[in-house]
Amino acid sequence: MVGVSGASGTPYAKAVIGALLDAGGHVDLVVSRAARLTLLDETGVQWGDGRWKDSAQQWLGDRDLDRLGHWAPGDLAAGPSSGSYPTRGMVVVPASTAAVAGIALGLSKDLLQRAAAVTLKERRPLVVVPRETPLSRATLQQMLALDEAGAVVLPASPAFYAGARDVQQLVDFVAGRVLDALSVEHDLYTRWTGELGTNRG
Repeated sequence: MVGVSGASGTPYAKAVIGALLDAGGHVDLVVSRAARLTLLDETGVQWGDGRWKDSAQQWLGDRDLDRLGHWAPGDLAAGPSSGSYPTRGMVVVPASTAAVAGIALGLSKDLLQRAAAVTLKERRPLVVVPRETPLSRATLQQMLALDEAGAVVLPASPAFYAGARDVQQLVDFVAGRVLDALSVEHDLYTRWTGELGTNRG
């Protein structure tokens, strides 16, 4: 499952969703109300529940979306709100500070937060990808609480040793680290080999 919250960083969400689909899995998607505003601002895509597949196609590009499901953020009766709904885990990408706080405190104010709470209580992998800087003391404490609850807190921090030559490769590095945390195979970035300079040129 992928939850997209309202932080800037929709390219990270797009890369993660695309890589999960490429890996052959089914992806359940929830796009928060705030994320819809960010998506519109960053991409021009206007998300609507009634025509979500058209919106997803516009956002994700020429990709088969047969294995992509969608849940409205206000639908607290949705499948992922229950531990009996089968998922392999969840990614919140990007994760706003509000989403971090809501998940850490167990607020379940919308489906994104509720699905994350379910993921934690069922001891499934939860990867939270904060995209905010600088971080306040409260957010740092909430990130620590998420770690202590068993989540992987994976800030959107691209690395440069992989030889990135454009912004998309930096985005893909973060997406690849997310998939690593979920034990999903991918080829999104060149892995460190222990030899300096091998990724240049």
